[in-house]
Amino acid sequence: MLFLGTDPGRKDKKAHLYRKSPTMPVLVLVRHGQSTYNLENRFTGETDVPLTPRGREEAREAGRKLRNIPFSQGFTSVLQRAIETMTLLLDAAGQPQLPVTRNRALNERNYGRLQGLDKAEIAKEYGQEQVALWRRSFSIRPPGGESLADTVARVIPYYQQQIAPLLQKGDNILIVAHGNSLRALMMHLEKISEEEIPKVSLPTGQPHQYTLNDKGGIKAAADL
Repeated sequence: MLFLGTDPGRKDKKAHLYRKSPTMPVLVLVRHGQSTYNLENRFTGETDVPLTPRGREEAREAGRKLRNIPFSQGFTSVLQRAIETMTLLLDAAGQPQLPVTRNRALNERNYGRLQGLDKAEIAKEYGQEQVALWRRSFSIRPPGGESLADTVARVIPYYQQQIAPLLQKGDNILIVAHGNSLRALMMHLEKISEEEIPKVSLPTGQPHQYTLNDKGGIKAAADL
């Protein structure tokens, strides 16, 4: 499977300070903090919008919740709202030098011609039911955009090739990404069905922690 491109990410001389977990490895997923389009109730997708002041504080609060987890590596998308969330989170967590890899495979689902448009106005034009299908269904694409199934097709191979091997070595991993790219990963990790995934939602800035067993399966999961 061909990915959408890789950025080697930040490297630094203090990377050796970030240790393997002494027990079972931990994987933490964090959706970026509130963005300007979240605040304005617009379809965002791959539009590269910044965080709001509230979003920056959500990122810092997530970092404070994660201060006791010694991460080995971070992963994020190439969109500024996720990158800034990662930076603010790591500063608050006391791990600002953590190596971070950015990759387009973790970008938000592309909403095509809906990007930038007001969700309420689109609902008036097309109906709530149609908008719900575009937003929450597994296989239905919005006009010119990606379905969640398309997002799964790029997120999961990237996870299996680049992230899962680190967890298998005992590394604690932090992923800061987007609502749909993280929902795609949760489908894989938690074996969530296509029928159940529309019910799954991730609040901005809230860490979701998995403790993995020695076979890479989930031993425990919790919202922090």
